[in-house]
Amino acid sequence: MLIKTLVENTCVSEDFRGEHGLSLYIESGNHRLLFDLGDSELYSENAEKMGVDISKIDTVIISHAHYDHGGGLKHFLGQNQQATVYISAYGFDNYYARKTKDEAVFIGLDKSIEDHPQVRLTKEHEILSDRLEIFSGVTGRKFFPKGNSVLLRERNGFMVPDEFLHEQNLVIREKGKHVLLAGCAHNGIVNIVDQYLSRYGNFPDMVIGGLHLKNHSTGEEEKPETVRRLGEALLRTNALYYTGHCTGVGSFQILKEVMGDKIRYLATGSVIEG
Repeated sequence: MLIKTLVENTCVSEDFRGEHGLSLYIESGNHRLLFDLGDSELYSENAEKMGVDISKIDTVIISHAHYDHGGGLKHFLGQNQQATVYISAYGFDNYYARKTKDEAVFIGLDKSIEDHPQVRLTKEHEILSDRLEIFSGVTGRKFFPKGNSVLLRERNGFMVPDEFLHEQNLVIREKGKHVLLAGCAHNGIVNIVDQYLSRYGNFPDMVIGGLHLKNHSTGEEEKPETVRRLGEALLRTNALYYTGHCTGVGSFQILKEVMGDKIRYLATGSVIEG
């Protein structure tokens, strides 16, 4: 398996540009896939620098319906006419972030691509191939990110708290190893891993994705003690974690103190092989 970080908030060097978003290129068996597409066309620029041919991509997974993970999708569909793009059936609902008591801004996906022939809307569990699966519908609320409190969904003309039904997670099986990818873990990474355990009977070997410990709107991060307890919970899974994006640098440093070599930072331009 080969994973290249095309978009993350930070960069491994000045050779790359970053943005608030996430996009990962993954090679697994015969698959060439993208997990999320960042906020803009930047994934394409960095893909070229990292030797990734976008025209060869066969699968795209959009982890959830926020602009910083699906903002590059319209550009991608202009570059690639063969890939199937998997988006939750809830992915084109209206999603907002509250800025003030009276103001909320739209943060969802471009509705003009909802009926695109390459887009496939997914259910709670989808088997894509003998090595790729998607699951959603996470219901646990342990270590539920406090940054979720400003995130809203429009339902029947009213703004209600987002339940994150649109968030889906990717499972990759290769050579006896299991990798779990969670874009922002809005449902809480512990709850996502718990659902993985319930579904597959064991913990994943590797977990990749943001942990939503930093509120992008306010810059606030979770309390240090909460982050420490989260790190202790993640250690008990014995998985190797790669994280970045919405985790926050401060929270990552605390997790690193607790988890040591069991957690690593994922920046634009970084490569995972295994």
